[in-house]
Formats: sequence, structure tokens, C-alpha cells
Amino acid sequence: MSDTDGKKPLGLRGGPRSGSVKQSFSHGRTKNVVVETKRKRVVVPKPGAGGGAGGGNGSPATDPSKRPAGISDAELERRMKALAAAKANEAEEAKRREEEEKAREEERERRRQEAEDKAREEQERAEAAAKKAEEDERRRKEKEAAKNKPAPAADPDPAAAQAAEARGAKTGPRKTERERAPQPADDRSNRGKGGRDDSRRSGKLTVNQALTGGEGGRQRSVAAMRRKQERMRQKAMGNAEPREKVVRDVQVPEAIVVQELANRMAERVADVVKSLMQMGMMVTQNQTIDQDTAELIIEEFGHRIVRVSDSDVEDVITTTEDKAEDLENRPPVITIMGHVDHGKTSLLDAIRNAKVVAGEAGGITQHIGAYQVTTDSGTVLSFLDTPGHAAFTSMRARGAQVTDIVVLVVAADDAVMPQTIEAINHAKAAGVPMIVAINKVDLPAANVDKVRTDLLQHEVIVEKLSGDVQDVEVSAHTGQGLDELLEAIALQSEILELKANPNRSAQGAVIEAQLDVGRGPVATVLVQNGTLRQGDIFVVGEQWGKVRAMENDRGERVKEAGPSVPVEVLGLNGTPEAGDVLNVVDTEAQAREIAEYRANAAKDKRAAAGAATTLEQMMAKAKADENVAELPIVVKADVQGSAEAIVQAMEKIGNDEVRVRVIHYGVGAITETDVGLAEASGCPVIGFNVRANAPARNSANQKGVEIRYYSVIYDLVDDVKAAASGLLSAEVREKFTGYAEIKETFRVSGVGNVAGCLVTEGVARRSAGVRLLRDNVVIHEGTLKTLKRFKDEVSEVISGQECGMAFENYDDIRKGDVIEIFEREEVERTLS
Repeated sequence: MSDTDGKKPLGLRGGPRSGSVKQSFSHGRTKNVVVETKRKRVVVPKPGAGGGAGGGNGSPATDPSKRPAGISDAELERRMKALAAAKANEAEEAKRREEEEKAREEERERRRQEAEDKAREEQERAEAAAKKAEEDERRRKEKEAAKNKPAPAADPDPAAAQAAEARGAKTGPRKTERERAPQPADDRSNRGKGGRDDSRRSGKLTVNQALTGGEGGRQRSVAAMRRKQERMRQKAMGNAEPREKVVRDVQVPEAIVVQELANRMAERVADVVKSLMQMGMMVTQNQTIDQDTAELIIEEFGHRIVRVSDSDVEDVITTTEDKAEDLENRPPVITIMGHVDHGKTSLLDAIRNAKVVAGEAGGITQHIGAYQVTTDSGTVLSFLDTPGHAAFTSMRARGAQVTDIVVLVVAADDAVMPQTIEAINHAKAAGVPMIVAINKVDLPAANVDKVRTDLLQHEVIVEKLSGDVQDVEVSAHTGQGLDELLEAIALQSEILELKANPNRSAQGAVIEAQLDVGRGPVATVLVQNGTLRQGDIFVVGEQWGKVRAMENDRGERVKEAGPSVPVEVLGLNGTPEAGDVLNVVDTEAQAREIAEYRANAAKDKRAAAGAATTLEQMMAKAKADENVAELPIVVKADVQGSAEAIVQAMEKIGNDEVRVRVIHYGVGAITETDVGLAEASGCPVIGFNVRANAPARNSANQKGVEIRYYSVIYDLVDDVKAAASGLLSAEVREKFTGYAEIKETFRVSGVGNVAGCLVTEGVARRSAGVRLLRDNVVIHEGTLKTLKRFKDEVSEVISGQECGMAFENYDDIRKGDVIEIFEREEVERTLS
């Protein structure tokens, strides 16, 4: 069958169809391209196929002819159920959204109505207040006009006046009611598009308006409307004048930041910066201005300046006197003082039942020890044990300053010694009572009466000699007299009536300070007043900190320490000086500010002391120092007190020719910095009870720096003294050997003038020195060029013999002159 018969051509049903596409190229070229398109099979349900997956006449589920190809009964049923469920969910969701939108619309309408009602009430109150103010003003003016008017020209008609007044009164409220009446929706929309009424919100608030600000941009808030109404009310009542300016007293230090100045004046920073720029100062809010400039700004803003100095930062430390009812009894602080090896620490050991001497190098105390002891009777005593060596003078003085009672220990077999006298002077200077403990009475050589007699020479009269100073015979070895000593201390403390207020900020004194490797800076503090608690912020000297932890004398952690309690305090930012005062403050900012002020003040003081000399004085000092040999050293010690003692001992070593100069001293281990400083200065490093860390040891080996370790201060002082003695020039001593008298002079060619001499005394030697005396006046000193006996050169000529002498580079010799012969010898010197 052909195509001309009207029949379709044979082929696959739904196969690809051919067509042509016109493709364009550049320069106007085109091309027809033959393409094939595939027809997609679309499954469309037949009309009337509703009613569920398997129900209804003519449904695809029951009618196989209407079912899409390739779909089973189960699949079709599942699809129909899913479609029905989706339609049901969609209907429920639409219903829920409609209900929520309705609820939101009602809530918005309610809020809008409340806002309008509130604004309407505020406006009504403002209009009522304005009406009342106008009425009062009108009456006042009428009264004034009536007073000023001499006589009325004609009485006005009262009825007409009342009618006019009524008309005026009605006109105002009617207009206000008309303005407050709700406008139609069209009127509101017109007003929103054209001249919007900004006095209040109008119309319904939609989500779009809330997000975009509406057609007219950002609308005013209810708070802004209230502020505007309040201003209108104040203006209507005649109270539009500005409020009276608050004048403040502004504290200004020597330098202040612009922003801080504005805060203290309660003014805007921008206004202060603007005022400074008008004065010609281009500054920002973070820059600093001086006190005079700040005064000009403060006066311009109408405030009063209060000038304060930097030292006022310490005013935060309260120094108020405690009330008598707040004071409570406190334990006494007892300091053990005396000469070295007189048994101070051993006596304290016997009281404490501890062994402290065993822990001290060389058996002598080299630190201030602070301990608390509870006696058998329950009395609490705080003891301070001070060193007795001569180098620890400042430590003994420090102990006397913070103590209540001084126990002077004197050995019965040694009597009064230099450090005993020094301890007596410290106690007298501090004004504290003294108790004499005569120790070592158990020794055969003990002489107690000699001790009492020797103390008389220093105005210490004991009770046995009718004085007022208690004396107790004790023995630290056998325990004899310890109870009597404690009773004497308790009696003395009762007489003193020691009291303190524990319920205030703590105040104390630093007894000792050190830099611990594991714990950082550690200070031994004796609390004198108040209670020091964990977490307190304090300032001590040039350092500050926060109490991180406290330990008592037994190494136990404690949370607080009351008056007369010694504790080790951890938490400092640096090592303080021994003897500094500790004060508790409120904030870290105050502590840091006080510490910085003190550090700067100390720095300025040192700089001023160095700059106080004139140029002539500096040149004279430099010239004098040229003849002085110096032994520089670097000192590192375990605690601050030992470092001070070593430095003071080093200052005493030397004389006019040599001295020891401590380049640097500090607390803690020897570090690489110390080694570098020693290398630059060409000096050794002295370590007292400390050691060098590994990097410092390696650096010292590489740079050839000597590090010497000591644990006893005797050995350190002796070694440094011996090293300084090596810098002393040897002492030259002259030894007289003889005299010779010139009998005749001769002129010898190639030699010069030669003296014919007779040795009258001693021996004339060729290697000796000679002086030429004329009329017993020395006119030349030198050496011999030649010494001859007859024609032979000899080494010496004895007394009674003649010889010939010629001087080196000197020819002015005469008959009758006397030659003095002497020899020089050098003697090594040592420092005493």
C-alpha cells in the first residue's frame, strides 16, 4: 500500500520524529540541520477516575483499559492513597494558617487600639492642662489690666461677654474633638500618601509596614510620641526654660585622658574634643592633656577643678584609728637577738621542740625566721629569730622595728660581745622592752655575774642589780629556765596590753622575701593589724598582688591570718624589699596604680640623686676613681635579707686604693642574664645558697665566667676580701744600708763627674738606690752608674774603705756632699 492511498507510513509507534532547524553563524551565514525529537509518554488519568484507589465506576484501578501502561494494581492503589492524604493535609494546613493569620490580625488590632487609646488619653490630659494654663494666664492678664486701668470708659455688656467667652470655649474643644475623631479609611490612606499626620500612628499596621517602615519611611515610636507630648505640655504651661546646669567638682591629676575628663564632667566626649579644637589643640579622645589645659576646659563647661597630685593615689590606704570597742587582745611578737653563737636559735628550738639550726649552713642563722609557739598554759607567742653575724645588721634592725618584746640572749661563758651591744642599741632605738636571757649556764666556764656587770656599761640594769630589766638564767641544752623565760614574756606582754582590730583590712610588715623556683615570689609577712585572707588584693612597697595562698611556719595552708601571725604569702607580681609595709586595698586597679606610682617615684629619686652632682664634682670623682682599683662582682642570694647583708658587707671591704663594687644583686637562681652581665664586666658571679640553672652553666663554661657558690657568709666575705687584697699594690719599704762622704771629685772622659768617696757607715752596694745630700737636704735621688774600688768595678764597698761613685744621668756633685745608700723591698698587703 502506498502513501498516496491516505494511509500512515509503517514505523514504530512513538518513535523519534525528524525535523529541520535553521542554524545561524557569523557573517550572516545560515545552515539547515536535520534533527530528531523523541516524544515523551505522559500518563494522564482519564476524566472521572476519582474516588479512591479501587473504587468508583470507570476508575483506573478497576478499569484496565483506563489504567496507565506499566502500572500494577497495588502501585496504582498506593499512589491514589498518597494523593488523597496530601490533599487532606493541604486542606488542614491552609485552615491552620488562616486561623493563625486571623489571631495575629486580632492581636495587632488590639495593640493598635490600646496604643491609640493611650495616646488619646495623654493628648486629652495635655489639652486639659494647656486649657487650664491658658485660663489661668487669661485671668492673670485680666487682673493686671484691671489694676492698670484707671477707669473703664464704658461697661461692656456682661451678657455679650459671657456669650463670646462661651463661643470661644466651645470652639476650642470642638476643634480638638474633630481632630481626635477617627478618620475614614480613605482619608487615612490619602493622608498617608500625601500629607501624613506625624502626631500619632494611624491605620492598620501590617507585617510589610513593620519590616519596611511603611510607605512613608520609619514611623515614630510610642515613646517618641510621649516625649513630644511632654514637651508640648511643658511649653503650654510656660516651663520651656532649660533645666539648671549641675556644677561638679572635677578631680584632675597632673595628666588626664580627654575621655576620662569628659566622664568626670558628665559631658559628651565630642563636645570636649570640639572645645579643645576651638582652642587650637587637635586631639582625640584617647590623648592626654595636662592639668592647666584641663582647667580651661572645665571652666568653659562651668564646672570647678580640684587639682590632685599623683601621690594622692595612696589615700585609698585607710589609716583611720580603731575604736576602743573594736580592739581585741593579740599575741605578743618576741624577737630573739644577740651575738653570733650565743645560742639564740638553740633557745628557740628548745621552746619549739624543733631543730632549726640543723637546717642552717654552718650552724648559724642567716635568715629571719618567724614562728608561733603555744605554751603549756595556752598562751600564743610569735617569735622572730634574727641572725647574729655582723653582716646582718639591717636584719636585726628590721626585727626590732616590728617587735613588741626583745629577748637579748647573752652567753654566760662569753659575756657581752659586739653584736650584743648592737642588739641593745637596736632595741633602745625601737623603744621596745627587753628581757635578758643568760644562756649556757650549764657550762663550767659560765659566769653569770660578769654578764650582769658588763650590761651595766651599756645602761642595761637587770632586776638582780635593782634594775627594771628582767633577767632569766637558761640553758638551751638542758632546758633549764625555759618556763621562767616564758613567764617573764607573758608578764611583760600583760603589762604592754597588746591589742589590735582583727575586723579590718590587713596591714603587716615583710620580714623576708625570696624568689622560689616553683612558687614564684614569696614574702614572709607578719600581720600587725586586721586579718589577711585568701583572695585579698594588696600592695607592698613597689609590688602588688593577690593572696593566692598562705602557709604558716609549719608549712600548713591557712585561709586567713590575724594580728601577730607570721605567714608566707604567695601571689605577688615581683619580689618586694624586706621591711616593706603590706596594705590591703579594694581593687586591682588601685593596687597597680599605687605600685606604679611608688616605682616611678623611686626611679626618679635615684635619677635625681645621680644628677645632683655638678660637672666639676663628676670630673673630680672620676679623677679620684682613676687611682682606685675595683673588684666588680655579681651577687645572687636565696632571700632578700641575705642579699642586703652581703651587699652591706661588700661595701665595708676596701680602702682608699681598692674597693668592691656590686654591679648587680638579686634574689633567685643564677641565670644567663647574670652570666652575660658578669662577662661584660669581667667579674665573677657569687651565689649564696643558690645555684645556676643549666643554660647559665653552659653559658659560663663557654664565656669563661667564674661562678662561686657559698652557703656561709663568713667564707664569702673572707674570699672576697682575699681577692680584693690581690688588687692592692705591694708596699715598698726602704732598708738603710750605709753612708759615704765625697772627699774629691774627678772628671773622667766617657763617664762624667766621678766622686771619690769614703764609706763612713754600713755598706755601699752597686744595686742599691742612692740619695745625694747637701747640707742635709736631698738634692737628687737615683741609682749608681758605677762603683769602683781603685780601678776595678766592684759590687759593694764596706765601711772604712774608699771608692769611686758615678750617678746615673747626674753630674752636679761637690766635695763635702754625703751619699745615702738604701735598698727597696716590696711587701704584699692584705685588707684588714
